[in-house]
Amino acid sequence: MRGYRRDSFHAFSELDGFSMLENQRSAIDQAVKRQNDDYILNVNREEYIQHLVSEFSIEPIEIHKDSLSVSTHEEMIPAEMHPSSYFMDRGGSYQRDVLVFHLPFTGDQQLLKVRASTYSMSAPLITVVQGCICFKIINFNLDAQRIKQDSEQTIQSLETQNGYLTNDLAKFNASIEQHASRIFDAKKEQLLSKNDLIASLGVPVRESGNKSSTFSVPAKRTKAIATKPKPQVTEKGYTPEPTLDTTIYAQILKIIHDVGKQFERLPSTYSEKDEEHLRDHMLLILEPNFEGSATGETFNKSGKTDILLRHEGKNVFIAELKFWHGKKGFLETISQLLGYLTWRDSKAAVVMFVRNKDFMAVLETAKEYISEHDNYLGFVSEEDEGWYHYRFHVNEDKNREVKLSVMLFHIP
Repeated sequence: MRGYRRDSFHAFSELDGFSMLENQRSAIDQAVKRQNDDYILNVNREEYIQHLVSEFSIEPIEIHKDSLSVSTHEEMIPAEMHPSSYFMDRGGSYQRDVLVFHLPFTGDQQLLKVRASTYSMSAPLITVVQGCICFKIINFNLDAQRIKQDSEQTIQSLETQNGYLTNDLAKFNASIEQHASRIFDAKKEQLLSKNDLIASLGVPVRESGNKSSTFSVPAKRTKAIATKPKPQVTEKGYTPEPTLDTTIYAQILKIIHDVGKQFERLPSTYSEKDEEHLRDHMLLILEPNFEGSATGETFNKSGKTDILLRHEGKNVFIAELKFWHGKKGFLETISQLLGYLTWRDSKAAVVMFVRNKDFMAVLETAKEYISEHDNYLGFVSEEDEGWYHYRFHVNEDKNREVKLSVMLFHIP
């Protein structure tokens, strides 16, 4: 439209959206590659990936047509813009009323120039002024109804084009985690190979050949999705540390869960038992299912409630068994357990026996307040009713992650 300001442009058509998203992927690659070796080797992988997701996700434009406003002014309009051939033949310019529609929006105004993978060739000409998309309608003796129809068509065109771009951005945002993970893992693997290191030392625990089929367990992997700031890393150098194999961890948890369900099915047998007796019963089932080191001892007992799996004098797995005594006792149990763990990628379980009549209320309390713990990183998944997976970190170091399973059993 002639006579429009120099900063006018055709909405959602000026810049190639595919190129923009490719540039954003390249920016992710560069963000990972420019991190120093110590950072990549020591940072909490999940926390860093979620930081990248947050950092490089692109929020779409949101148009607020309910807040549309209109201003008017007079403007000299070239004759050739008039729909009548009479004016076109005479040439020159003519004074006309111009209605400027101000359509508020939120988001990066540069996205208004980006062409989506699906787009219309007839994009409206707009300007951006003080957080509003502005477009003109020249009043060539139009009635109010015609002006209203023209403005609504323009707004619908803007919303349609923005919808196409929003879909493209949603797909891109959903792909960031996988893309960032691939780049991060490749760089870390390269660093480990360069330094002739391995990511972790497997703790020598494996399934026993004569385990009971009653407690066979399929391996299951889950991931957490959370928005986090960039993790800070103060640790220098990298030393490979022992870690419990995730499949073995899943099997240990499944056995604990199955035994806990047995307690629930037979409350008259187990309701009068104290925590130590319930712990020892679980150990009786756990021990035959796994083979440990040359000493033949796989699991250890500590105090009255702990089940420990140790390697080189340090705990790689610990389960804490306690009766439920409310939110405060629940969070204190988690703190006690985390105090026993120091290695990167430690694994743990909190097992709570609930005597309260309203078991569902206890489950809701546990789920609601667990995030208040200072070491909480995020929720992972719900395995079953009363069985939840979380991510925590060891004391004072968010890069040393603890995979924590919380199980609650009703033994009234």
